[in-house]
Amino acid sequence: MNFSTEYIGKSVLVISNVEKLDSIHAPELKTVFTYINKTGSNKIVFNLEKTKYCDSSGLSAILVANRLCKDTNGSFVLFGLQASVLKMIEIAQLDKVLIICSTKEEALSSLE
Repeated sequence: MNFSTEYIGKSVLVISNVEKLDSIHAPELKTVFTYINKTGSNKIVFNLEKTKYCDSSGLSAILVANRLCKDTNGSFVLFGLQASVLKMIEIAQLDKVLIICSTKEEALSSLE
């Protein structure tokens, strides 16, 4: 499975199991985020530890999750970003829009 989910209290941890978050995997990720939102969860933590590359379609999927959470008064948090993924986010100036944490614990506590 390319993306797995784990429910932790009222939050949902989404784990990326892909090395490249690109146009091949982004549609599936958007579906995962949309499904989570439709089931009533609006606090999502996204683990990107295994992802070494992210293109514009991957960033688009991340922004979809951020918007879905914000539109329902929830929160969306990223953690475990590899240097190359963080650089892409910074180039797109999304580091000013997204909540980025270093660890899972930090990300989960930021939702409380």
